Parts: sequence; C-alpha cells; structure tokens
Amino acid sequence: MAQSNNEIRSSSDNDELDIGRLYGALKDNVWTIAAITLMFAMAGIIYAFLATPIYRADALVQIEKATPKNPLSEVTSLLGEEPPSESEIEIIRSRMVLGRAVDILNLDLLVEPVQVPVIGGFLHRVGMTRPDSFIENVLNDIGVDGKAFMKSFDYAWAGESIDVASFSVSDKFLNENFVVRVENGSRYELLHDGTVIGSGVVGQQEEFDKGEIGINVSAINASPGAGFIVRKIPRLMAISDLRKHLSINEQGEKTGILNWGLTDANPVLAERALGTIADIYVTQNIQRQSEEARKSLEFLHGQLPHVRDELGTAEDRLNKYRTDSDSVDLSLETQSILERLVNLESQLNELAFSEAEISRRFTPSHPTYAALLEKKRQLKKEQANLESKINGLPKTQQEILRLQRDVSVNQAIYVQLRNKVQEMQIAEASTVGNVRMLDDAKVSPIPVEPNKKLIVALATLLGGMTGVGIILLRVALSQGVETPDQLEQLGLPVYATVPLSTEQAKLNKRVRRTGGEGYSINTGVLAEKNPTDISVEALRGLRTSLYFAMLEGADNRLMITGPSPANGKSFVAINLAAVCAQAGKNVLIIDGDMRKGHIHSVFGEHAEGGLSEVLAGRQKVQDVIRAVDGIDNLHYLSRGIAPPNPSELLVTTGFSELLDVVSDYYDLVIIDSPPVLAVTDAAIIGKNVGTTLMIARFQVNSPREIKLALRRLDVGGVTVKGAVLNAVEQKSALAYGYGYYNYVYTNVGSSAS
Repeated sequence: MAQSNNEIRSSSDNDELDIGRLYGALKDNVWTIAAITLMFAMAGIIYAFLATPIYRADALVQIEKATPKNPLSEVTSLLGEEPPSESEIEIIRSRMVLGRAVDILNLDLLVEPVQVPVIGGFLHRVGMTRPDSFIENVLNDIGVDGKAFMKSFDYAWAGESIDVASFSVSDKFLNENFVVRVENGSRYELLHDGTVIGSGVVGQQEEFDKGEIGINVSAINASPGAGFIVRKIPRLMAISDLRKHLSINEQGEKTGILNWGLTDANPVLAERALGTIADIYVTQNIQRQSEEARKSLEFLHGQLPHVRDELGTAEDRLNKYRTDSDSVDLSLETQSILERLVNLESQLNELAFSEAEISRRFTPSHPTYAALLEKKRQLKKEQANLESKINGLPKTQQEILRLQRDVSVNQAIYVQLRNKVQEMQIAEASTVGNVRMLDDAKVSPIPVEPNKKLIVALATLLGGMTGVGIILLRVALSQGVETPDQLEQLGLPVYATVPLSTEQAKLNKRVRRTGGEGYSINTGVLAEKNPTDISVEALRGLRTSLYFAMLEGADNRLMITGPSPANGKSFVAINLAAVCAQAGKNVLIIDGDMRKGHIHSVFGEHAEGGLSEVLAGRQKVQDVIRAVDGIDNLHYLSRGIAPPNPSELLVTTGFSELLDVVSDYYDLVIIDSPPVLAVTDAAIIGKNVGTTLMIARFQVNSPREIKLALRRLDVGGVTVKGAVLNAVEQKSALAYGYGYYNYVYTNVGSSAS
C-alpha cells in the first residue's frame, strides 16, 4: 500500500513539474515567440495593404400596404394582407430582377487589366503609371533590349483601360480567359492560352475562329503592350455572383423598411448596379399592382358587346309589343314592382362581376366567397317572391312588365359597365405601386473590407499562438535527456554535469567535407584558452570524481564514449586530459576514432603518423606520440591515416600491447572512442580499459538511445562506470520543471575549490 502511495505521489509531482517545465520553455523561447509573432504581424500588415478594397453601396426602400384600386372589388378589399417583407426580399433576389440587371449592365462580361503578380492591384490603387522608360534604360545599360523585354509582358498600369462594347463566344469558350493586347490606339490583338488568334480595329465588330468568338472594342486608352483579360461568364453564374454580393435586411420587425447593400471592388459599379436593381424592382412592382385592373378591363371589354346586343333586342321586343297592344301603360303597383325587380337585377349583376373576380383567387369554401354566395341566394329568393307577385297580375300587365324589366335591367347594366370601364382605365393609369425609395443607391467612399486593424490584430494573435504552439510541440516531442535523474534511472551514476560553454563555440570551426555535408571541429583547448570557464570548472569536478572511481579500476586507462556523433565526447576527453595534466598528472590522450577523429586539429597538427600506423606496424609508438605546446605533462596520439579496416586493427594484439606500454609510462591514459551505435570500435577498445564513461548530450541523446548503447557495450563485455551530462544549458524550463541547474553549478564550484 505504501508503495502505491509513493507511485501516486511521484506521478502527481511529475504532473506539476511538467506544467512548470512548459512555462519555463516558453520563458526560454520568448524571443523566438516574439519573432514568429512579429513575422505574422508583418504578413498581416502586408496583406492588409495589398488586399483589394471592397466598397459598399446602400439604399433604403419602404414596402407600403397596398390600397385597392379596383372599383369592382368592394368585396375584394377583404382578400387578405400584402405579402410579407420576406416575400419581397425573395422577389428582389429572384432571377426575374437580378437577371434583368445583369442584362442591362452587361455583368456577364468581365474586363480586367493584366496586373503585376501579387502587388499589381496595389500599384493600380496608388496610381503607379507605366515605368517603361526607366526600366528600358536600365535594361539597355546592361545590354538587354529594354523595349522588347517590356513588350513581352502584358501588364496594364494605372490610368490604362479599354472599353468593350460587346463580346460573344460559343458555349465551349464560356468562362475562358482571353487577352486583348494593345498594338496602338486603333488596333489590338486577341490572344487565347498565349496564342494570338487574330487582330482587330477599334470600333468594328470582329469575328474570330469561324465566328465562334465575336468582339467589339469601342475605345482604347492604353500604351502599346498593355493587356486586358476579357471573359464571358454564363448568365446564371453572373446572377449568382450578383446575388452573393447583394444583402437585404429589414430594419426592425415588420416595419416594411428594407436596407439594401451591394459590395464590389469597383465603387462606381456597385452604386450603378444597386440603383439598376432598385429601378427594376420598382417597375415590376407597379406592373404587378396594375395587373388586376388590366385583367378587369379585359373582362369588361368582353362583356360590353353582349350587353349592348341584349339591350337592343329587349327594346325592339318592347316596342313591337306596345305597337301590337295599342300602348298599354303600367299601373302604379306594377311600376313599383318593376323598380324593385330592376334594382334586384342590378345587385345580382354586380355580384356576378365580383364573383368573376373572386373566383380567380379563391375557392367557394373561402369565407369571402361563401359570403358573396349567401348574399346572392338572398337576392335570388327576393327575386322569386317578386316573380310570384307578377304572376298574379293580368296577362297584359305581366307581359309589358317583363319586357319593360328586360329593357331597364339591360340599360342599367350597360350604363354600369360603361362607368366601370372608365373607372378601371383611370385606376390602371394611376397605379403607382406600393414601393417607395427612401434613400437612393449611394456608395460609401470608405471601403468596408479589408478591416486592416482587425486583420493585423488577428495575424498578431495567430502568430503568438503559433509561436507558443511550436515551442510546446517541440518540448512535447523532445526526447533528449535533461537531468541527471534520467541517467540515474538507467543505472548510470552521474559524475558531472558540464554546462554549455559559449567560449568553446568560438574555438569551433566549420569544415566542408568534399562531396558531403560540412562538420564542425575544435581548434583549441578550452582549459588552456579560458581556464575559468564554467565548463572547465565542471571538468575539474569530474577529475576529482574519477580519481575515486578509477581506484577500483584494473588500470589507469579511461575510455570516453557516447551513443552517437556530435555529443561532445571529444571535448570532454581533451579538456579532462588538460585539467588532469594541469594538476600535475602525466597524461596521454589517444584518438581512438581512426575514421573521423580530429583531436589533431585541436592542437593544430595533422592526422598522419598516429594510431593506425602503429597498429599496422609501420611506426613505433614512441615515435608518434606528440607533446602539447602550452600544456605541460600532456601528450597525444593522433588517429593516423584513416585505414580501410579500423576494427580489424583494434582486435590485434598490437593494440593491447600499445596500451600496456603507455600505461606504464603515463599516470592517466584517456582514449576518445567512436560512437557506440555507429561502429563496434568502442566495444573493442572498452575491453582493454578499466574504466568507461558514457557522454550524453543535453536534449540530444534520448534515454532509449543511451540504453541501447549500454546494452551493446554490455554484450561486448564492457561495463560503463558512469555518465557525464554534457552541454547543459541554463533554461527556465529546467529551473521551473526540475530545479537542477543551480544545484549542478554550485556542486561544480564546490568541487573545483
């Protein structure tokens, strides 16, 4: 149970340390984050200034409640409300309205200047005129035909334009780019896919490609060589593009006031297009409102001839009957019945007109239609009652009454129809629609896009987030050892942590390998050049620790190795040898890397005459050991000429005999071996030495890599005595995460003292 608690506590501590480590990593890389943020901010500024400005034209329209103009429809005034604003918005956005605007403004024809890539729009906006003379002079000065060079580009500059009166293409060329290249003020060339397909004259309709392409350039205001892209897009695509840039919103709720907006890079076109759409909408609205009166007029004109014929027939029958019956007159009672009957007939006739109007909109089950039918039934019933009274009159009176009724009713209907026709003509002529333009289309001089401040702010924020993300990702993916604890968990005692030396970087020199990548070599001994450097102080602490460690060893030989190249093992070996020699020890350092060793470069000499020659039997060891100038008691044996078989030379008895000879003469023999994971040389060398140290570079060598190197040495019979954590950097990530750096520095200082 206790073990479980310890595990939980350790896990919790690691979580806290991870948070602190991340914070420290951000603090260490604050300038990197600042640089990335600045880079994004500059990109945002550049984009904000290069982006094409977008202008917005707006208008304000009121949709009023329509007042009925149709004098036939005392009943049709109850037909319902006007369409809501949403319906009107959809009408405005319909192809009926926008398609007409596209046709009027020729919006399916796009004419754009050929611009310099990326910055062309910006140059146009700032008024950059054609720089031909300047560029031509520069090119001519360097031996290039400037005029011919400038003509090879179709760029059009500020102030240059062409007017295209018409441009028609067959379906296969729709949405294809053509280029009109100016030859002079009156002639031009037409190109497609970089190929000239013909030339034309300004003001004339030209046909190309067997009539599949037709163009009329009405005016040219550009220098020779200027190019303009001409493209015919499908009408539906032009309508769709116009709809995307058109916005309509109702001001408030159910106010009927619509705010229109149209955005475009061309402010003049935006204002003109919005005004055209408004005109089209108002016109169709008036036409729609007058449609009812027009249809009623058609109905009335169709009824007038029939009523006139019926009136004439009724009058003829009445006159004939009077003549045959010697002018029978009606009694007062009969005249009263006649008047009532004529009045009923007039009302029924009025209802017939109304029913004809309503039947076009509603079914008989609609309440308005049902009310009309009910009123019609009541009038029919009253008419039937009067008919029964008429049947009780004398036969002569009945006949004269019916004939007189037919004349009076037809006469009333005819007069009524004539009046209705005149009223409907007035109603049709006076229709003004229910749309009122409150504010005409106007464009704002200030572009609505891009919002430069917002773009820069967002770019800066994105840059900061990106910088932080990169640092955190790098920390998360980092697998290199950072603390002695990580090495000790692998079973390696840590004898020293060597800080990264800024002075050592000044002694390194970059060398370019023939036919390969370059590499860095050390050209000086830090312990000699700067003996007070903190790295040298740490190596003095290592010297003390090794004194006790090598007491248990079988000999005075020390191998310095590492899992991979470029982890600083040669630096540790050379400077450890130097500080030991400075302490009065007689020290020999052997470059055991016969492939790529460069200890000789540190001392400013050549590699020839070294270990490989001794092992090959071409030279004696006492002849190739060299003293180090400036450091007493320190000698070295270079790697020699790189042999084709270093491993085979090391397994010979000559190598062990060499070590026996030098071990008797020197107090300490340090061998700088090749990397363990690269070749097998380290395992061979390690079997001939009593003490082996593993060098791990800070944030470079991973625990897995070190563990694999230890396993390979163990298979070869080599036991690693301990480890050195090399090139440790003073970072906030460690201070907040692990808190080891100050401890190591204090330990080094106390050891040195």
